[in-house]
Amino acid sequence: MQRERVAVVVGTRPEAIKLAPVVRALRDEGDVEAVVVSTGQHRQMLDQVFSRFGLQPDVELSLMQPNQTLAGLTSRALSTMDEALAEMSPRLLIVQGDTTTAFAAALSAFYRRVPVAHVEAGLRSGDLRNPYPEEANRRLASVLTELHFAPTWLSQQNLLDEGVSPDRVLVTGNTVVDALHTLLEVPCSFEGTPIEGVPLDGSRLMVVTSHRRESWGEDLQNICLALLDIVERHPDVRVVYPVHLNPNVGGTVRRLLEGVDRIHLTEPLDYLTFVNLLRRSDFILTDSGGVQEEAPTLGKPLLLLRAVTERPEAFALGLARIVGTHREDIVQEAERLLSDSRAYNRMAGTPNPYGDGRASERIALALGRWIRGESPLLHPSEQLGPAAQPPVVGRSPQIPA
Repeated sequence: MQRERVAVVVGTRPEAIKLAPVVRALRDEGDVEAVVVSTGQHRQMLDQVFSRFGLQPDVELSLMQPNQTLAGLTSRALSTMDEALAEMSPRLLIVQGDTTTAFAAALSAFYRRVPVAHVEAGLRSGDLRNPYPEEANRRLASVLTELHFAPTWLSQQNLLDEGVSPDRVLVTGNTVVDALHTLLEVPCSFEGTPIEGVPLDGSRLMVVTSHRRESWGEDLQNICLALLDIVERHPDVRVVYPVHLNPNVGGTVRRLLEGVDRIHLTEPLDYLTFVNLLRRSDFILTDSGGVQEEAPTLGKPLLLLRAVTERPEAFALGLARIVGTHREDIVQEAERLLSDSRAYNRMAGTPNPYGDGRASERIALALGRWIRGESPLLHPSEQLGPAAQPPVVGRSPQIPA
C-alpha cells in the first residue's frame, strides 16, 4: 500500500517544539509520509529545534521579513502555502496552536479542499484581545478543522460547546510534554551558552520571559520595574531574562535593565538550554503560552504576566497564578513565593495536568486510522484519562479587575 502524504506546517519555535514529536511518531506510522513545511518565521530557532530532534524541513517557504505586519505575514503565508499545497497534494494538513502560520495554512488548505488536523485545539481565553492575535487565530483555525486534537478535557469541552461533533475531537495531552520528556534525558551543560557567565552560586533563580504584543510599551516597562524592585529587596535573588529578538521588546528591556546587578539579560536560548534553565530555576515569570505548560511539567511555580489565560488547568490546581502587568502586583506575588515556603511548596507539588508524554503517539495512531478509514479514531481508553484533569468550572481564570 502506498503511503499517504501528510503535510506538517511549522512557522515558529513553539510550533517546532510541539510538532517535532508528532513528526517522529508519524514517521513510525507505516501508512503515513510526513512532509515538514517550514515557513521560516523563526529560522535560526527552528533550525536549533529541528537539529535537536534529528529533523529538517522538506519544504522551505522563507516568509520572514523585517518589521512585517500581521496582514503582510498572513497574505504571504496564504499565497505561498497555496502554491506548496498544489505541488505536494497532501491527503491532510497538520497545524499547531494559535499562530498566524496555523490560521493561514488552515485557510489555504480549506481553499484547496485539503482536510486539516489541529494539534492543541480548543484552548480558549474568552477574550479576542488576549492573547492577541492568537486567540482569534486559534478560533478561526478551529472552524476550518476536520480533526481536533485537544490537549485536555476542558479544551475538548470548549469545542463541543461550539458545536464541533464529538467524533471529531480527541483528547491527547499536550505534545510539549512529549518534547520535554525527550529532552530531559539529554545531558546538558551551560558551558558555551549565554548562561555560562551567570553565577549559579546558590542564589534563588527567577527566570523571566516576556514578549507578547499586548505588553509592548508601558506594560513591559512595568514588568521591568517590578524586576528591579524584586532584586533590590532580595540580595539572594538572580534574574535570567532571555530577551526576544523583536526590537519592540529588546529596546525597552535593555534600556531599563542592562547592567543591573543580578539581572542577566541574554540572547534567546536554544531550547535544550532553556529547558534546563527552567529546571534549575526556583520559579518563573512569563507571558508565554508554552511556558505555562512547561513549568508544571518541571514542577516549578509560575506567575503569569497576562490578564487572562487560555490554559486554566494549572491555575485551577494552584500551580500558577495570574499577576498581570502592574508593577505592585508582580512584586507582591513574587514576594509571596520568596518569603512563604508553604505557599511555594503548594505551587510546586501538584502533578502536571497537561499530559503524560504520549500525546504524539495518540495523534499518530488516530491519523493512521483516519487514513485507513477505521473508526473510532481513538477508543475512550486510548485517550488521555480524565483522572489527569483538574476540575475547572466556568470561564478561564482572569486577573481581578
